[in-house]
Amino acid sequence: QVQLVESGGGFVQPGGSLRLSCAASRSLFSITIMGWYRQAPGKEREWLGRITSSGSTNYADSVKGRFTISRDIAKNTVSLQMNSLKPEDTAVYYCRAYISGEYWGQGTQVTVSS
Repeated sequence: QVQLVESGGGFVQPGGSLRLSCAASRSLFSITIMGWYRQAPGKEREWLGRITSSGSTNYADSVKGRFTISRDIAKNTVSLQMNSLKPEDTAVYYCRAYISGEYWGQGTQVTVSS
């Protein structure tokens, strides 16, 4: 069992940056995979990237080079650093933990607009 809480969403202008956080209720070493997803209204959920318990990362082509996933072991927190944001990045962003099943946070809204 794990509880996840996303934070850091907000309003940002195109070209700006935002850092999202996902705080987990247990050690990141006990979570096989922590992933980031987003969903815009009327659209399917989109996978953005993931980080494993060993610290390795993978990213979707749509955000590769702009988004970076990192972790703070002491704080049980995984972050998503988003740079060069575009209006197309507007969505609700979610983190997901996979242990044996999957667990989702409540999401945080990111709006990119001038």
